[in-house]
Amino acid sequence: MLVVGGGITGLAAAYTLVTDPRAKCLGVACTVIESEPRLGGKLRTERIDGCLVEHGPDSFLATKPWAAELCRALGIGDRLIPTLPGRAVYVASRGRLHPLPDGLTFGVPTRLRSLLGTKLLSPLEKLRVAADLVLPRRRDDSDESLGGLLRRRLGDAVVRRVAGPLLGGIYAGDPDQLSARATFPLLPQWEASHRSLVLAALDRRRQAASTPNEPMFLSLAGGVGELVEHLRAALAGVTLLTGRTVVHLARRRHGGQGYHVRLDDGQTLDADAVVLTVPAFAAAALLAPLSRPVVAALRTIPYVSTAAVTLAYDRDRIRHPLDGHGFVVARDEPLAIVACTWLSSKWPHRAPPNRALLRCYLGAAGREAVVDEPDERLVALARADLAKTMGIDAAPRFAVVARWPKAMPQYPPGHLERLQAMEAGLASLPGLALAGAGYRGIGIPDCIRQGTEAARRVLDNLAGRVPQATWL
Repeated sequence: MLVVGGGITGLAAAYTLVTDPRAKCLGVACTVIESEPRLGGKLRTERIDGCLVEHGPDSFLATKPWAAELCRALGIGDRLIPTLPGRAVYVASRGRLHPLPDGLTFGVPTRLRSLLGTKLLSPLEKLRVAADLVLPRRRDDSDESLGGLLRRRLGDAVVRRVAGPLLGGIYAGDPDQLSARATFPLLPQWEASHRSLVLAALDRRRQAASTPNEPMFLSLAGGVGELVEHLRAALAGVTLLTGRTVVHLARRRHGGQGYHVRLDDGQTLDADAVVLTVPAFAAAALLAPLSRPVVAALRTIPYVSTAAVTLAYDRDRIRHPLDGHGFVVARDEPLAIVACTWLSSKWPHRAPPNRALLRCYLGAAGREAVVDEPDERLVALARADLAKTMGIDAAPRFAVVARWPKAMPQYPPGHLERLQAMEAGLASLPGLALAGAGYRGIGIPDCIRQGTEAARRVLDNLAGRVPQATWL
């Protein structure tokens, strides 16, 4: 079997292909093909001057269990760490950092006192939030944008300064161009079941009060790169081809089941099954000769480019107390960065006690041009915005720029319906599966889940070709 793409999705698929009991019975041999010289995709951690620097995500959602379960299966469950507790998140708005109101659930307020006390919203804007309690539910069941749903229920100010930066920022997207059902399906479900988002969030909060207080995010003590290292070590017997690209994919000739691929160096490989974990636009190019409906659906998934600038400072050169996890930027705030994480305040042991490690994010839907600027320019933009928001005028000890061109998939309204059309088209391509951030979730847990499920689907297909008595 071939796994095309050696990011976290592809590695999870390969791990499943070698650990599922059926794989041994079926004699499955697995090859992973990755175009970059290293495995792991966006998951990369390095140590610089005593600091842990992440090039991609620094954590994953604890409420989605698949990443933590994989860590435990790999024997590194004891390396899982939660974020440091009791820390605030801020919003940069109108020239200041404002703490987010306590009790937000998916950007929906659940604590009246905190909402009344925030300076993020004017009295009229707070009254507009309260209107959610009496507004009728939406009758139209078509897919609505995230921004449209939040604006209709809670008002435009919440979209610009609270929920929009928080929720849209996860996708580096424009809330008005993101499908609510595909990104945060609980929100339209809440309106359908409770009529009011606030009432639904209050109900969820009451239910959560009776359960143990679990952390929202987890990471690994040595950074998320640890997961890649241990996955690679677990892939004994798997052929790992890095720095190689699949340039052609075809069905086996003469009616045979399976696939034939050609690499950029001319090497050809045959496989009974293929799992494609490359971005949707790359999958579309490979599948163009095989299925027009699948390709048409894949080409509707846009991607945006982002960059991150990590800055390390001597702690005594920063006057700000760094009493939180960082801040997001209101959509109408004139800053180049869209968010900043205070890594040394968010995670234990990310930097020595006398250092502060900050990470600024640039680029998002509609703001991608900045990603093409030289490294020096991105560092200068990040430093200028930290001076405006946090009063930091010191020079950093070091700066690291990470760029991710066309790496953040967007889920426009209608995304789930287009995926259904894509999956229907895949029925004509037995033994071929697609998985990755472009489809049903962009976070590490969702990518692991999709890679695992894709590997199981191709195993199901292969097992169906073999008499049951030979593999049970």
